[in-house]
Amino acid sequence: MKTEDIKAYCQSKNRAYEDHPFGDIPVCYKLNGKIFAQIYPLEEDRKITLKCSRDAGDFYRQVYPGIVVRGYHCPPVQQPFWNTVYHDRLPDEELLNMIDHAYEQVLHSFSRKVQKELETEPSETGEEECSDLEKKKRKKN
Repeated sequence: MKTEDIKAYCQSKNRAYEDHPFGDIPVCYKLNGKIFAQIYPLEEDRKITLKCSRDAGDFYRQVYPGIVVRGYHCPPVQQPFWNTVYHDRLPDEELLNMIDHAYEQVLHSFSRKVQKELETEPSETGEEECSDLEKKKRKKN
C-alpha cells in the first residue's frame, strides 16, 4: 500500500487529524490529542507505528514475525502497546485492520462522555476536527 493511501485512510477516521509534533518525520495521526498512528514515509525505510492492545500486539508479532515488531522508538514499558509495521510486506487489508484497531484503542481510552462527543460527526462550521477538550489544550499553548 502506498504511503499516500495510508495517510488518506488515517485521515478518513472520524475526527482524526494529521500533526507533526516531532518535526517532519514521523507524520502523526491523532484523535483528540492522542496519537494512534505514526508514519515514516522514507522510501528506504517505510514503516508505520500503531497503537494496539497488548494481546493484539502479541498476536500480530507472532503471525508476521520480522514484519510486525514492537514499537522500535518506544520505552520498553510502552512497547507492548505499539507495533511498528513494515507495511510493504503486509497484506493491505491486514494493515487497514491494524489502523482501525489503533484508532479504536485511542477512542476507547477516553471517558464515555468524550467518546460520545468524538463519535459524532464534526460540525460543518469549518472548525478543526477535534473535541472541545483538544481545543482547550491548544489554546493553552
